[in-house]
Amino acid sequence: MPNIKSAKKRVLVSEKKTLENKMLKSAFKTVVKKYETAVETGNVEAAKSLYAEVIKTTDKAAAKGILHKNNAARKKSRFTLMLKKLAA
Repeated sequence: MPNIKSAKKRVLVSEKKTLENKMLKSAFKTVVKKYETAVETGNVEAAKSLYAEVIKTTDKAAAKGILHKNNAARKKSRFTLMLKKLAA
């Protein structure tokens, strides 16, 4: 445990940020799993409704630094392709 006040604060802040990042990453993964399950089962309506949510969550994750912006763009592109193949 640090002795200096500013170092103690950094420990507390980093713990808080770590929990927040873990929460956001978990939420992102959950939405992606729901979307992929809907696509795999062939449920077009559920996939279309979850598509907007998965894109929004991907953008938020990229904005917060959970995902790199190029990684987010690639994922969004793949989600779109999944939906188009399902609809076709």
